[in-house]
Amino acid sequence: MFDVGLTGLELAIGAGVVVVAAALQGSIGFGLAVLSVPILTVVDPVFTPIPTLILSLFVGVGTLVRERGDLDLEGLGWVISGRVPGALLGAWVLSIATERALGIIIGVIVLLAVGVLSSGLSVRLSRISRVIAGLISGFSGTSAGIGGPPIALLYGRQAGPVVRSTLGAIFTIGITINLLILTAVGVLTSTDIGVAVLLSPAMILGFFISGRLRPHVDGERVRIGILAVSSVAAVSLLVTSIAG
Repeated sequence: MFDVGLTGLELAIGAGVVVVAAALQGSIGFGLAVLSVPILTVVDPVFTPIPTLILSLFVGVGTLVRERGDLDLEGLGWVISGRVPGALLGAWVLSIATERALGIIIGVIVLLAVGVLSSGLSVRLSRISRVIAGLISGFSGTSAGIGGPPIALLYGRQAGPVVRSTLGAIFTIGITINLLILTAVGVLTSTDIGVAVLLSPAMILGFFISGRLRPHVDGERVRIGILAVSSVAAVSLLVTSIAG
């Protein structure tokens, strides 16, 4: 139905990665893009960053609906106000970057995200910290499809349901803004949509699995696993892109 230039093996690998990544994000609130983008970019750049951004949107909607009662509504507006200018900057970078440059950008952003998330830092929730996190998230989410780490760092010390529901709301609104901007500047293509549609059953399955994992998952161990796998994938992507 969709001719996106992928082999059956590449689609199978992509689907498997998305199942695991969507299950992790539905369980702990983030991780789909951090885990899947560097791996899928190595498999085939057509998978990223926009198709994974679309998939992250629907996981965010599902998480928000499932745990909407714990949403940090007060801080949501401040984060989104920062995402808009960040998304505009990210869309500009995406529109001019070559495939090789984009691979380097994604690899660097993932490694920076891993460093920040593994540092043990905590950020005080305030209007300024929410706007700054939104700005960084908007840029990295639009340019590389990875907008979760700044928000996860911001809310990382909150209760699990608060983290999942608030990140779900931020992803829902923020990624919608990102996609509208990408459409307006002519970056989003029918191929991006086709890849996202082909991977959507895997995304749905992963989110369904997350509902079963959520009461039992050990968030810290899963987080460490995400960071470790993402680091390896990001280094591999950087080496491949630089070698060009």
